[in-house]
Amino acid sequence: MATARKRQVSLVDTKYYHCISRCVRRAFLCGDDTVTGKSYEHRRQWVEDKLLALAKVFCIDVCAYAVMSNHTHIVLYVDDKKANRLNDKAILIRWHKLFKGTLLTQKYLQGDKLDKAQQFFLNRTIADYRTRLADISWFMRVLNEDIARKANKEDNCTGRFWEGRFKSQALLDEAALAACMAYVDLNPIRAKMAKTPEDSAHTSVQKRIRAAKDAKQPKQLARFAGSPRKHMPKGLPFELKSYLELVELTGRCMREDKRGHIEQRTLPILERLSIAPENWLKLTTQFTKVFKGAVGRTNKLDDYYTHLEVKRRTSFSQCEKLLG
Repeated sequence: MATARKRQVSLVDTKYYHCISRCVRRAFLCGDDTVTGKSYEHRRQWVEDKLLALAKVFCIDVCAYAVMSNHTHIVLYVDDKKANRLNDKAILIRWHKLFKGTLLTQKYLQGDKLDKAQQFFLNRTIADYRTRLADISWFMRVLNEDIARKANKEDNCTGRFWEGRFKSQALLDEAALAACMAYVDLNPIRAKMAKTPEDSAHTSVQKRIRAAKDAKQPKQLARFAGSPRKHMPKGLPFELKSYLELVELTGRCMREDKRGHIEQRTLPILERLSIAPENWLKLTTQFTKVFKGAVGRTNKLDDYYTHLEVKRRTSFSQCEKLLG
């Protein structure tokens, strides 16, 4: 039996997760189908637009993404503190951007007066919406269902478009986060769809590079906040410049005539994250093959699986009580 997604997530240990969705049909998600000769390239923009739009609604930040021919890679940051900080009205406004809500939520937003019973049920609904807006399962569900409906309509067919549930990996420390983000951003280069990061269409690294040319960071993506420090602002715990250099040099290492560069030049970010240069290429070219589950140092993994076991036992105990 598959494990419930909520029992694979432990926000106590990490708020960063790598999510992968794959198409179930032979037909492409995006790109050119060599069998039929039909182009699905326009669907790549569907995914990117929907992904970045959802980031404005959910209390979840997009750290990295790459839209490939038959799958997508996304690195997400769950901002549960933001979800808890928003007032009831803000939660409902956000949810109504996605769904119609209920009769009670509509009446509340219209300013209609509610009696005690109605207010009671409204509060329960708001609590559910607040939880969902900081839930990667709901985020991926809304994203994938929208794309599936559009693709099925365009293909004039019904049935599954995605290969079951999306897969997720917990990224437990900075080393795992940096390795995974670089792996995701370099996917088009590894697939020979692009020669450089700035030419990698529909990726987070291209969007970051374009913004960096104007000395800015894209508003739709999680910001780089710099090296970890005592009063750390919200954002990715790296320098943007260091990360872009890291992606560039890692990409060069994939070329036969450039394999020695990481060993000859050690980036500051690698030293800070304690990643051996000889291991970096393996991490960023075979991330999902090397790591099947959560990724991080041993002590982080121990804590993560301990907390998941506690969640599992708590859930099982609650089921026993309900069943009498």
